[in-house]
Amino acid sequence: MMSSSIGSRAQKMSLPMSTQKGLLEVPSPTEKDWSTDGEEDYVFKDPDWELDSLPQPYRMINKLLNLLIDRSWEVIEERNAVREAELSRIQPTIYPPVLESKLNKMAHCMAICQDYVFIGGAKGFSIYNLYNAKRIYVWEKLKVDVTSIWATEMGSEILVAPVDEMGIVRLFYFHKDDLFLIRAINEVDDTSKQTTCVKMEISQGGDFAAFLLQGAGDIWLDVYKLPKECWLREVEHPQLALNPKKKGRQPQLNIPDPMTSGDIKFSLPVHIMKIKPPKPVTGTTFKSPLEVFAKIADCYGLGSGQNHFIKDSQWEQQAAIFNATYKKYLDGEWEEEPLSSATFHFLLPSCITAMPTEGKSPAGVACALGIHWTGCHNFFLYSLNRTLKDKVVSSPPDPEGVWPCAAPIAVSQLSYSGSYLVLACEDGVLTLWDLAEDASLHLVTAKGTQGPAISVLVERPVKHLDEAICTVAPVPALPGMVLTFSRNGSVQLLDVAKPQVVCAFALPGVHRPALPWEPLFVVSLHHPYFLLRGDPPGEKEFADNASDIQTSVFYFHFDAYPLLTNISRDCTMSSADLMDGVAVPQVLPLEKRCEDFLQKRFQKLGNKVNEQEHWTRLHRYSLLLQRESARK
Repeated sequence: MMSSSIGSRAQKMSLPMSTQKGLLEVPSPTEKDWSTDGEEDYVFKDPDWELDSLPQPYRMINKLLNLLIDRSWEVIEERNAVREAELSRIQPTIYPPVLESKLNKMAHCMAICQDYVFIGGAKGFSIYNLYNAKRIYVWEKLKVDVTSIWATEMGSEILVAPVDEMGIVRLFYFHKDDLFLIRAINEVDDTSKQTTCVKMEISQGGDFAAFLLQGAGDIWLDVYKLPKECWLREVEHPQLALNPKKKGRQPQLNIPDPMTSGDIKFSLPVHIMKIKPPKPVTGTTFKSPLEVFAKIADCYGLGSGQNHFIKDSQWEQQAAIFNATYKKYLDGEWEEEPLSSATFHFLLPSCITAMPTEGKSPAGVACALGIHWTGCHNFFLYSLNRTLKDKVVSSPPDPEGVWPCAAPIAVSQLSYSGSYLVLACEDGVLTLWDLAEDASLHLVTAKGTQGPAISVLVERPVKHLDEAICTVAPVPALPGMVLTFSRNGSVQLLDVAKPQVVCAFALPGVHRPALPWEPLFVVSLHHPYFLLRGDPPGEKEFADNASDIQTSVFYFHFDAYPLLTNISRDCTMSSADLMDGVAVPQVLPLEKRCEDFLQKRFQKLGNKVNEQEHWTRLHRYSLLLQRESARK
């Protein structure tokens, strides 16, 4: 029965096949027959998903969870890659500080001079021993904090100049473990007439001091000559009897209180000149070029642009052309221009800081003051050998030298030895002046240079921005080395010649630099020390007054670390280079630098032209031509 039924069923199914005529053919597939509905949204799905499809809002929750898992996995993979890269990197040797000095109040500024550390803070400053961090003196007689401090060596004595929050600068004389207050430079009884000290600079040796002051919408630079020889005589042979009440000790600190100016009658600093920003260049008032030439007394000061023969109409025409050309860039709101500021340096005698022959400076004493103002193209040179006659005749004083630049000077920096001066202009050009050798001029530009004019010491990090370097400081005790401070708080010693990291320095425990992007540190010029302020975490959050925060100053001694004990032997500049004069001048011994300088000066004396005499002849000839033209 079953076989008959199956056979009859097959006959029924094959019956329609026998009714067709001809052979059967399978049509070839073509793209025209494909379905285009939902091509973009079509995905291959798991058959089980059709049965387990979730309703809303569970589908949205499921998508968010999957997205969260995917992103978390990406973070885990990135952290693993960073960890593997850190393990593969060669880590420098890390050295801790050799000494910690705990302070009861926050330190705002530091300075090192000779064997002492000067730390400014709340209501005054303190003096510490460099080697054992023992506090020697404390002077806290102000109502405000000290924001910056300057210490300069004057033979065996030290000149200390702190500046408080009100902008008042005071001069102190530190002599044989005694501290004397000389005077306050810009303190007045009438607070409405009070001026603020913006910047200050003291020459090497403490012979001159310059203070950039501002007040009543004006700004100027006051330059003083410091009578340090008189101060030494007045301290060793005081004219007035000491007041025992003012020489008392502070019982809670058992530290001597510095004497005031009433204890000893000190000679006051001598005011040399007052320099104001250059006046805007306007139309000329002269009638002929000969009159302009006769106005200039000597050859010094040429290039300042003050004495010219350009009329007002020419300036107006030039301004109209400029405004028409750059109109689309000039339209819009203009911000108010900030008050002009200045950067100034004391320069030692050299071939290119030529000053009047009637005033000669002793060896090692600054002879000129170099200054540039905000937005100014010129670097002005003023002689420090000025007499009372010069002050009366020329007020304000005229510069003895002008170094014009193609663009406004943005930044300038003088090396600590006074051998090199760098002028950085707004167009990206750096000008390096060699002040100690043959007065050669080196030009470095950051764009379009040919050859290896610029070498990159450290690449800017791309992924880890916290490793970016924010501050760099040279180490005079280790020639060819610089300290680099990063935003993550790391401090490294870099050899700039190789270049490579020699070692790193770390604060102990949980201490961190107070402001990693602007750390408070100081490097000694003559000792293998540098100091760094570190704060424990959480102090600022719980302190009511920022000045009452307890901080620490950590001492790093290069000679205390095994890797740096023989750094002078392993330094890139060998001792043979130092003796042969191949190395840079600032690492040469003083006797060797003086010998090289004198030899090159003697070589140039035979061919040097007397510029002053030549200018005098030109000046007399111009006066003669002016008289002849007046007769006609």
